[in-house]
Amino acid sequence: MRRALSLALVTTTIAAATAVPGVSSAATPDTVRWGPCPKGVSSPRLECSTLEVPLDYRNPDGRRIEIAISRLAAKDPAQRRGVLLTNPGGPGGAGLDYPAVLAGAGLPQKVLDSYDVIGFDPRGVGRSTPVTCDLTAGQQARGNFAPYAHTAADVAREAGNARRIARQCATSRTAWMLPHTTTANTARDMDRIRAALGAPKVSYLGHSWGTHLGAVYATLFPGRGDRIVLDSNLGPGGYDATAMRRFARGMGDRFPDFAAFAAAHPRYGLGTTPRQVTAKFFELARRLDAKPVQGIDGTLFRGFTFERLYADAFMPQTAEFWQALDTGRPLPPMPPPPNTENLMSARFHVICGDKRWPDTVRAYQRNVAIDRVRHPMLGGSTAGIGPCAFWPDKRVEKPVRIGDRGPSNVLMVQNERDPGTPLTGAEELRHAFGERATLVTADQGGHGVYPFGRNTCANDAVTAFLTTGERPARDLACAAEPSE
Repeated sequence: MRRALSLALVTTTIAAATAVPGVSSAATPDTVRWGPCPKGVSSPRLECSTLEVPLDYRNPDGRRIEIAISRLAAKDPAQRRGVLLTNPGGPGGAGLDYPAVLAGAGLPQKVLDSYDVIGFDPRGVGRSTPVTCDLTAGQQARGNFAPYAHTAADVAREAGNARRIARQCATSRTAWMLPHTTTANTARDMDRIRAALGAPKVSYLGHSWGTHLGAVYATLFPGRGDRIVLDSNLGPGGYDATAMRRFARGMGDRFPDFAAFAAAHPRYGLGTTPRQVTAKFFELARRLDAKPVQGIDGTLFRGFTFERLYADAFMPQTAEFWQALDTGRPLPPMPPPPNTENLMSARFHVICGDKRWPDTVRAYQRNVAIDRVRHPMLGGSTAGIGPCAFWPDKRVEKPVRIGDRGPSNVLMVQNERDPGTPLTGAEELRHAFGERATLVTADQGGHGVYPFGRNTCANDAVTAFLTTGERPARDLACAAEPSE
């Protein structure tokens, strides 16, 4: 059970290489040869291939790594207009299956007819050349957030665990990939995929961390993007310390939707008003901090609740979980725990390698003290200390700064009450893009709008952009739609 809750929540080649300062010319990439996908890829409609790309784009003739790619081909070549590259988020999330996931989730047929939908496992992930931090089962079980810190001493105590993981990453058998497993290099890999597919431009649909990947691609290669859709947006700084702390804000934005659901269903016994349900959250968290129940402590309770705020469909399961903890009943059945070693390791590589994080215990103690007050549901965890505080100092390049230089070909779409990527980050990214972007907001909760959400206004805006190129003339606010 503990491991099941472990994560809260993955034109020419020469011009592509020289578009970034400090990157030298590169040879033409391999031609893609499509064939059957490896065992474990879910959809028989998908075709797969592998590309070799430079480990270090500053030395394009040096060591190579592999990138696994997939294709859901448009059925009618006469209707096909191009390539739609996709990313499901993360970082650390595999994307080889993602074209089939999107199709199964309702990606409109006219979009499927318009594009070959391309998925890929980013560098360091899955069937691409993977990274590891040699994480133990116990370290994997600790999950995405630090244990909830009630005191400065709690932060200091957790620093030892964070330092240990950082050291493991820096000394693992894949430590040679450490400086090069970054969002910027993943964006360069995307341009290699584009070139190998023979596409002068590529369209893109990215979710969550995939929005930062898309923003970096649009910045590094402004002339190579066709129609760029960014769904559930990180701020212009990407997945940095600010984004980590914003998970707590996102939980506060989203939790009232669950409180209203639980209050409207008194059979769960969690309260008959949203205020009572909120009080029950803090009561259960305190009880589980003091004495875990069935292996669930306060940190896991908070993390499970946060994860299940990602979709309305999880609300009944969340209420049942709370009810079982509150009454001593057996916990409801949960899916088997995934193996998260590579996912977590790749995530650490990217978020710690992209940006510098605070590097003193005192800084995290101060942040925890602030966020416990501002966002008490989760702030004691998300402001806490992690491996990035002890990451090797060497960075091979500066972070990519998102700006407004380039064509107006970015459509951002965002739920107003998103726990994972709160609205405030999307607004900041929209400002950074300037006239390059238009923002569509949907008055609904959850993480992910297109094609997963039920807001017709927002979904139609994205479909129209991908199929016709037409964007709303200005930022668009889509009203809430009735629940089914």
